[in-house]
Amino acid sequence: VWLHKLGSDQSDDTCMYHEKDDTFSLGLHASESKQYLFVGSGSKNTSFIFYLDIPNQSKELAVLTPRVDGIDTTASHRGNHFYITRRSEEFYNSELVACPLNNVAETTVLLPHRESVKIQDVQLFENHIAVYERENGLPKATVYRLPGTGEAVGQLQGGRAIDFIDPAYAVEPEPSQFHSNVVRFYYSSMRTPPSIFDYDMDTGVSVLKKIDTVLGGFDVSNYVTERKWAAASDGTQIPMSILYRKDMLKLDGSDPMLLYGYGSYEICIDPTFRGSRFSLVDRGFVYVIAHIRGGGEMGRNWYEDGKLLKKKNTFTDFIACAEHLIENKYCTKEKLCINGRSAGGLLMGAVLNMRPDLFKAAVAGVPFVDVLTTMLDPTIPLTTAEWERSGVTQGKKNTTIT
Repeated sequence: VWLHKLGSDQSDDTCMYHEKDDTFSLGLHASESKQYLFVGSGSKNTSFIFYLDIPNQSKELAVLTPRVDGIDTTASHRGNHFYITRRSEEFYNSELVACPLNNVAETTVLLPHRESVKIQDVQLFENHIAVYERENGLPKATVYRLPGTGEAVGQLQGGRAIDFIDPAYAVEPEPSQFHSNVVRFYYSSMRTPPSIFDYDMDTGVSVLKKIDTVLGGFDVSNYVTERKWAAASDGTQIPMSILYRKDMLKLDGSDPMLLYGYGSYEICIDPTFRGSRFSLVDRGFVYVIAHIRGGGEMGRNWYEDGKLLKKKNTFTDFIACAEHLIENKYCTKEKLCINGRSAGGLLMGAVLNMRPDLFKAAVAGVPFVDVLTTMLDPTIPLTTAEWERSGVTQGKKNTTIT
């Protein structure tokens, strides 16, 4: 990270920080208040943050959160406090804390760690904070009113949850104005086109500002989304998101189905809108996303329970979802097609070998099926960054990968 003064010669630039660990990457972002610049260095399991005081034209980075193995932090600023989301082995779903600008070691818990709720993101405003979380496999957004800028902060109380209309959906924060009482967010479901809403944090009213136009006579009332659960081999309940055309579903086993899965890297495969799916759905297909372990839909442990020595759970979860759908007559083996890309392509290869009798057809897009050879070659781009979460130590195989 270099500091350059506009109008000065480049030779006068100063290096503020140099990350020498190949498994770490640097990122910069300004606080919503535009008062501080945060410089973060992070690996797949650890991150730490420096800050730069912009109004005072600081020329040196100060440590906000130290580098501690297994501790992952993100930060922002409002008034007299920094706000920090912090994840650790103990607080695996993250906690939200605040610390005074003049004593960053003195933290106050605003939202404690909860086993069933994962803090995904936060947006700070002059008078409010919007917290994006995951609970029971679904995203949620809650807004809280904050005390005055000069007042003490404490545990957040009296939050107001934003309501959403579909049983399964996707929600993400959109850029908003720090001095506003309106938070803007993205919303969609498998039947609801991408939409932008403005939510008034004082009145609790949502206003639709934009919705994508879908060509071809699309009518949302023709389609149904459902959320179902399948029991895995160890009893764990696996969520599924389902889309079908309500005037075509027979539910007698004769419907064709495309079942999609990924289950890696703590990535949440939320049920967003994809216009291309309706080419199949309008011809009678049922489309299903299996939210299997290895992803992040059900919190951090959902990811931990689907990697390394527990990676097999990803595959058996997918098989359990397929069997549940067949048992409940959404399809039959003869009508069941499956799809996965990249790490989802690894899933395809695994389940086809484990249960070749269960599927009629499979589409494996850019399948990541030669994992050992790939992860042991440090010359391949992006490989070294994955060693930490793939069980590789200094380029040598340590345990089961992915």
